[in-house]
Amino acid sequence: MKQKETMSNTPSDDVIDDLDHVATSFDTPLRADAFKMDDELKVELIAKHFKEIMEILGLDLTDDSLKGTPNRVAKMYVKEVFSGLNPKNKPHARLFENKFGYDQMLVEKEITFYSHCEHHFVPIYGKAHVAYISSGKVIGLSKINRIVQYYAKRPQVQERMTVQIANELRKVLNTEDVGVVIDANHMCVSSRGVGDTNSKTGTAHFSGKFTNEDTKKEFLNYINTPV
Repeated sequence: MKQKETMSNTPSDDVIDDLDHVATSFDTPLRADAFKMDDELKVELIAKHFKEIMEILGLDLTDDSLKGTPNRVAKMYVKEVFSGLNPKNKPHARLFENKFGYDQMLVEKEITFYSHCEHHFVPIYGKAHVAYISSGKVIGLSKINRIVQYYAKRPQVQERMTVQIANELRKVLNTEDVGVVIDANHMCVSSRGVGDTNSKTGTAHFSGKFTNEDTKKEFLNYINTPV
């Protein structure tokens, strides 16, 4: 996280600074019947409704370039960019014994992710930096990336995503000693509204030993050190 970025240690009273950026819960708001409908039917219905949106906008869907767009968008929503909504896609995190007895922080930094703002459905993209201290078990490095991607692939608020990743790692690793920092660009800020293409948003969540200032500083110094 660079010095000019805004950083929040969530949860906090000051992370929400305008009414256009509100998260009501650290759980993704889903209906109880969210997964009673199978994916193929969801694709069919989304394509139908997206076609109507395009027609309302005045687009000619008989054009070769546009006629396949409703179905492409529907498949992208269900099977790709919002696939993290479905718990069946949650990564299975296999743990291994910490046979080396490594008792320092392990850091996985600059995990690239792409998400979508739940207020405008435009992209959020950036880097996640994750650290933990083993309580006796370790996790495969690729699984950390997969956990980040799982929570990114849904309509999101950055503060919520930060906490969701941290909570999942605490649960999977059976340790409170977790730190998560996310630096992100929000297209709802740069491509519309205020049109600011230079700003980034930073969020952070620290628990266990990472609430200690020296441990936190070590983590932040490491992720800010050029490779």
